[in-house]
Amino acid sequence: MKDTGAIWFLYLLRTGSGLLYTGITTDVTRRLAQHQSGKGARALRGKGPLTLVYHCVAGDRSTALKWEYRVKQLSKMQKERLVQHQPSTVADFQPLFRND
Repeated sequence: MKDTGAIWFLYLLRTGSGLLYTGITTDVTRRLAQHQSGKGARALRGKGPLTLVYHCVAGDRSTALKWEYRVKQLSKMQKERLVQHQPSTVADFQPLFRND
């Protein structure tokens, strides 16, 4: 995947055991199919079924990587809040985490 002005997305998947996995991609549908076929992240292999529970536009690759890191640092409760509120862009995340 080249970063030639592509739009990047942040996404969260729920595993069969209820864990939330965070990732970034330029094509959410393709990446979900890769994960479901066992060709995605090793952390998800054998953890299915996988369900896409959230995705949003993150911007360029650099911004997406920064937000991926930030979301991975959140508690399970904060990630569940993110899934519940479904902010449309990463810029809309901030109000969800002010009191945590």
